[in-house]
Amino acid sequence: MPMRFDHADHVQTVVAHASAAASSPVAASWRRCLMLHGLSPEEVRTPWRLSEPEFRQARARSSVLIEEARGEIDRLFATVGKAGCCLLLTDENGIALERRGAAGDDRDFRGVGLWSGTVWSEASVGTNGIGTALADERPVLILRDQHFLSQNTGLSCTTAPIRDHTGRIAAAIDISTCRDDAGEMTMSILSQAVRDAAARIEAGLFRRAFAAARILLVPVEGRTAPALLAVDRDDLVLGATRAARQVLGLDDRRIAMGVAASDLLHEDRAEDGRDLDDAERAALRRVLTRAGGNVSQAADLLGISRATLYRKMKKLSIN
Repeated sequence: MPMRFDHADHVQTVVAHASAAASSPVAASWRRCLMLHGLSPEEVRTPWRLSEPEFRQARARSSVLIEEARGEIDRLFATVGKAGCCLLLTDENGIALERRGAAGDDRDFRGVGLWSGTVWSEASVGTNGIGTALADERPVLILRDQHFLSQNTGLSCTTAPIRDHTGRIAAAIDISTCRDDAGEMTMSILSQAVRDAAARIEAGLFRRAFAAARILLVPVEGRTAPALLAVDRDDLVLGATRAARQVLGLDDRRIAMGVAASDLLHEDRAEDGRDLDDAERAALRRVLTRAGGNVSQAADLLGISRATLYRKMKKLSIN
């Protein structure tokens, strides 16, 4: 009991100093919990829990996410599950859609509410990995007494948000542990694993959304999040991940107006009139390849005469 009130006093003291709240993401989260959500650090509360119908509806809304992420969280759990860790995949509201945990640890995790169908938003349970990562829209590491509620100071968790094909927050993936020996170094290693898993899920969601498009990787140094462009057959950008949008200055409006990937990536282009020649040359070479080099067959495929095709080949220097 004294520890609970010591933690509560610490939270109140930190939040009372505006400069600390402004400089520390954890302190800023504590301030939201007190001022915005009306929570008290010493209160005893468990995460909100959805009813079975509500949980089924939440999973149905996120069916594509669950399908894409299932293999990734299975692989991640195979690596960390024996170390006393629990994995959660949530939607953008912090609803735990998928859970992985070892049977021997289930009692501890169920006791703190790390279970499918619970809601780990800040409004529900104060500062925590999932809720704070979703609120701040960035990966976070929350160690023991960085949690808002005193009752959760035995937990350590690391979470990374997952964005959809439009760059908006769609989900989060979290590793949590109740182990006392899970130090900051261990959790930092797990944090990188979580960020990598989130990046792969995000890339998978993007490729699903633009299954018929050509996917380009935007060269960016020092980024975990995937910087991808979806491009149609005419080189126009159909979509971009959040990282690509930030690097290339893209938004929904600019994409809708139409922009060429080659212009964004500053690829060398020929002078006026040469772009069309290049495009025609590439198209003719593709048809000739399909025809196995048979000019007559290629002309038939194009719907032009053999003589016309020969003239075009000569003009475009196609041997």
